[in-house]
Amino acid sequence: MLLSEQAYRDIDRETAKYPAEQKQSAVMAALTIAQAEKGWVSPDVIRDVADYLGMPPIAVQEVATFYTMYNTQPVGRFTLTICTNLPCALQGSTQSAQYLKDKLGIDFHETTPDGLFTLMEGECMGACGDAPVVIANDKHMCCRMQPEKIDALIRELKESA
Repeated sequence: MLLSEQAYRDIDRETAKYPAEQKQSAVMAALTIAQAEKGWVSPDVIRDVADYLGMPPIAVQEVATFYTMYNTQPVGRFTLTICTNLPCALQGSTQSAQYLKDKLGIDFHETTPDGLFTLMEGECMGACGDAPVVIANDKHMCCRMQPEKIDALIRELKESA
């Protein structure tokens, strides 16, 4: 077992929402729980989740690689995902994305040398009116991310490290 006892209890809570013979329906929740604990879903974690849910590992791998919210490669301590879809781009997200790249010295899907930040390009986050939008650590939505707000976010995250 690769995850903590608490993680397995959380997965059990999710599987309880489905009939016993359909516990594989909780695969997305299980991957989310595993990623929250481990930072990414490694091949070992994918096999562990598959075993726990009674699924073939390839079925879990297919889910993990289909959805962009799962990191199948190691990431930095903090992930910053910026939406670059057209509505956000029209409100400056491409400029904010370039600012992030320049500020961090990395491109999309790269991690800073110190291991702190991974920059990701995201799809629609459902907040077009608040663009540019950045999701920090897959949980915290940051709106109207112009350079001064980007600087403040990076400073805040570094101070919390």
